Amino acid sequence: MNNTKNNRIGKTIVGISLSLLVSLSGSMLVTPGAVHAAAAASTSMAASIIATGKQFLGVPYRFRAQEGRTDAFDCSSFTQYVFKQNGINLPRSSRQQAGVGRAVSKDQLQPGDLVFSDTNRDGVINHVSIYMGNGKLLHTYRVGIGVTISNFAGSAWDRTFVTARRVLADGQSVSTSS
Repeated sequence: MNNTKNNRIGKTIVGISLSLLVSLSGSMLVTPGAVHAAAAASTSMAASIIATGKQFLGVPYRFRAQEGRTDAFDCSSFTQYVFKQNGINLPRSSRQQAGVGRAVSKDQLQPGDLVFSDTNRDGVINHVSIYMGNGKLLHTYRVGIGVTISNFAGSAWDRTFVTARRVLADGQSVSTSS
């Protein structure tokens, strides 16, 4: 009798375990595929944005460069132009761009995220960069330097970091009117 009871309990536990295993494995088959597809689309867009921006390495910096101009950029005209070439409309100024997308902490930065700083330390955002991954920023600043790649950690942009914004999410772009 005791053996029969133990046998029944064992079969019940095995049945419950198999049911849980089947239900969990079924949901795992669906979710990673969807997540992987979205992540791949977002990664692909970030790679395209970074590749577009790198085409302008060395282009001179000009404060208040005109929108759409490609012979000189300021930081926000650069990000606006690069993103627009990839189908994403951003506002013109770095302060306006800082209101687009969703906030991201420094430790969660992904390629394609916008990084905003207050290099004047006056409480006003005055610089925007594109995070490339591996601790690198793609941006333009200062006459004589122009479009360049810089290290983020320990830099002036890191020390005066205000916020970062993700405008690429799940393979979608956040579009705003200019």
